Amino acid sequence: MDKNTIIAIALSLLVMVGTIFVQRTFFPGPQAQGGSPAPSPARTEAPASPGAFPAAPVRVQSPALEIPSEERLVVIETARAVVTLSSRGGDVVSYRLREHREGDDNVEMIYAGSAEKAHAFTVAFGDRAAAPLTENFMVNRLGDYEVEFYRDYAVSAPDGGENRFRLGKRYKFIPDEYMFELAVTLDGGHEIPSLAADGGPAYTLAFGPQIGPRFQKLDGRSDFRRYITFANGKRRDEKIREGVPLTSGNHLSWAAVAGKYFTLIAVPDATAYTYTYLQKADEAVGTASLFYMGRPALGASKTTDVYRFYLGPKNQSSLSIYDTGVNAFNLRDMELSRAASSSGILAPVEAVLKWGLTACYKLLRNWGLAIILLTLIVKIVLFPLTYKSSEGTMRMQAISPRIKELQEKYKGDQNQLNMKMMELYKQEGYNPMSGCITMLIQFPILIAMYNLFANHFDLRGAMFIPGWIPDLSAPESVWNFAPVRLPLLGSDIRLLPFLYVGSQLLSSKITQTPDQQSNPQMKMMLYLMPVMFFFLLYNMPSGLTVYWIMTNIFSLIQQLMINQYLRRKKEAAGEAPRPVIAPGGGGKGGSRKRKKR
Repeated sequence: MDKNTIIAIALSLLVMVGTIFVQRTFFPGPQAQGGSPAPSPARTEAPASPGAFPAAPVRVQSPALEIPSEERLVVIETARAVVTLSSRGGDVVSYRLREHREGDDNVEMIYAGSAEKAHAFTVAFGDRAAAPLTENFMVNRLGDYEVEFYRDYAVSAPDGGENRFRLGKRYKFIPDEYMFELAVTLDGGHEIPSLAADGGPAYTLAFGPQIGPRFQKLDGRSDFRRYITFANGKRRDEKIREGVPLTSGNHLSWAAVAGKYFTLIAVPDATAYTYTYLQKADEAVGTASLFYMGRPALGASKTTDVYRFYLGPKNQSSLSIYDTGVNAFNLRDMELSRAASSSGILAPVEAVLKWGLTACYKLLRNWGLAIILLTLIVKIVLFPLTYKSSEGTMRMQAISPRIKELQEKYKGDQNQLNMKMMELYKQEGYNPMSGCITMLIQFPILIAMYNLFANHFDLRGAMFIPGWIPDLSAPESVWNFAPVRLPLLGSDIRLLPFLYVGSQLLSSKITQTPDQQSNPQMKMMLYLMPVMFFFLLYNMPSGLTVYWIMTNIFSLIQQLMINQYLRRKKEAAGEAPRPVIAPGGGGKGGSRKRKKR
């Protein structure tokens, strides 16, 4: 390849990786139960509405219930989580995961930020803008893993009287699963009064203000919140504009709010709910990610809606049991594991790499060593392409003087120059595009590796080197000087980015040809690209930086071996001068003149 082609490839790689970094860091995007396929969900983006309260206002009514005025908290402990529920609204106020930690505490999945307490799985009569119920409910503890909350309400009747009904919320948790069941019952005795206004939802079930754990868009783990719907066997990452609600159609298999490592997934029953996502600024949590499920108008004397929610880690092992049917709810073919998988055309490549990384971990029992071994395996698999590219580069270097002669000879005739150069390439058996094709084939693997090491759940909290790299999903630090902050670097000095720059410079020195090293443009690229990547990788997960460092080191060793082999091959073939194209260029590529040895 000539210098312009190499510059183009380098810039393309820089732009692709830079684009991925910027998109994931500054603009994190979003993403049936058995039975016959449902129609594709309709989707609308609607402006925020002032709220649609029932035409006949619902008021608290407790004629036969002596409800205590003080709040009562109910704690349910399973092998997976410690759940705290409140009699105020019958809501979940805390959901801490036993097996996953954030700092010195367990991961809190219902993140309230600076607010005193967050209420999740709230009920509001009307649409999402209606105020959630906050009054005290009666509490009935049904067992170690089951609790019921209920209260009576009344709505004004057309004849001036009132229609009464009872609202009940029953939670059922499973000892060894992250999924639980919430049954909402409305019982009006003879008839449930109309709770919907203008055809709106009878009630709305909401989750907010944020699934945990605490995150910032630019924190060390590069966390995010995405919004996913799944219908008719297809996953869709929803695009959310801040402050603008997005309402999806009512025939979904499931809907999710997903972070980098944890997720909330709503699995409805057969009722045709509407689903609304809303992302907005919030003083308590920074950015609120709200999720609403609207229940359509009621038409019976008693109705019970069953919701199932998965609230836990976004990993294949925990989610796949709902694909196979091996779960307490006998759910199968739900494809919840799709919430943890990558989407896009590179998803199959990433899936293969994830399988390979897991296999390496089972062998070495250390995720850092597993990353190194997988990097080595990938380099070995790609060796034929690397060798082909290096062979082409060396051949290009050998014919470079003859190319310069042709450029000088035909500098006034571009068409003739192109024709003569093609003849030269044909004589030498050199394909000028071979190096580019080799690089392009490797790009998808490089990007898939990037996505894998930046998002793989099992790297969260995985220690590589004690005292230096305690968590491969977060950047390492050798010295923290907070509260002082340096521009671009923050309050930490990190060693891995400096090791990356050193390995990149050394690798580039070896892989560049003498012509490239003497070229001012290529020399600038040699130093400029590592510096740019230094800042791109400075606050990225350490597992990703380890991968880049080891890629450079293995590339360096590989290139030294290739250079030595090609040098010996050239010496064994002798040093016969290259043929020179005759001025006329006639015949089959022109005549060849060789000197006698």
